[in-house]
Amino acid sequence: MTAAGFSVATPEAALDALFVPFTGGDLSLPADGRVLFLRARAGVRLRELARPGWLCEQSFLPFADELARCGLRVGEPAEGETFPLVLLLPPRQRDEARALFARALDLLAPGGTLVASMAKAEGAKSGEADLKQLAGSVASLSKHHCRVFWATPQPDAIDRALQDAWRALDAPRETADGWWSRPGLFAWDRVDRASALLAAHFPVDLGGRVADLGAGYGYLATQLIEHCPGITALDLYEAEARALEPARRNVVNALRAAGRDFPVSVHGHDVTRGLPQCYDTIVSNPPFHLGRADLPELGRAFIASAAAALTAQGRLLIVANRHLPYEALLTARFADVRQLAMQDGFKVIEARGVRA
Repeated sequence: MTAAGFSVATPEAALDALFVPFTGGDLSLPADGRVLFLRARAGVRLRELARPGWLCEQSFLPFADELARCGLRVGEPAEGETFPLVLLLPPRQRDEARALFARALDLLAPGGTLVASMAKAEGAKSGEADLKQLAGSVASLSKHHCRVFWATPQPDAIDRALQDAWRALDAPRETADGWWSRPGLFAWDRVDRASALLAAHFPVDLGGRVADLGAGYGYLATQLIEHCPGITALDLYEAEARALEPARRNVVNALRAAGRDFPVSVHGHDVTRGLPQCYDTIVSNPPFHLGRADLPELGRAFIASAAAALTAQGRLLIVANRHLPYEALLTARFADVRQLAMQDGFKVIEARGVRA
């Protein structure tokens, strides 16, 4: 954790490959200097090439903060604004990626070029095929174990019906289990087993002001509302902006179903920066990886922020993969640490009594 939030690694290979068509002469940067970079990530090549007219869009707060610390302009396009060049790092989840291709074409000026880069192991072949299906002719090349592909579509070459259908894939939707969610969120179309295990071990006396850290689409919060009558206020914290609307819908539905009425707020916030107020109880299924790599430091950052925000007799309830080394930090920050459950490769831990 740093003063500006948790530092995470950039996918340098995909980012480097994205700019190969420009350095190799296949493509040129626009003369007016206006470039939109969707799902932008900070990196050496981006810092070298970016100009003041570039706009970086990133919905995940730690990544957005990293871009801003590099001096890049971060935000969203204005209503009706289009760009002669749109860069894109598509996500692995296919519905999410397809919706992003459709939106990228909405933001592309007539005669403009859309360029995307994906690791071969992360669905590059499917991504290239999808863009070709949507926009017509596509050029591509391979570099750094990635595939970079681009299109300069004529307006009549774009499959508008398909674009409409794919654009709608990003809208919040109800899953088969009745939760509001959207593709690409963590465990977006199911109840995560670790979260379900944690919810099953919520103490009956859990109450007061409660926070859910890394709330996702709000599953744990709905279980708190349903099963913990002592709660007087509930705050959900989530760093991925795309999760906020589904979370709001789920907690509203949970309050209505439970016949309860107390303050519930959903905050777009990077938990690793700390929390803005104190709590009697904090619950969390903290993230422990980005991409395919374990990153236990991220979970430890959640624990540190929770310890700093709990009242003196407050308690923390977390669930984690059994191999993650959280116990030493928990013991250092809390007087009483005990394991409530060990099941299916996960452990539920309760920590009480914050050490001064």
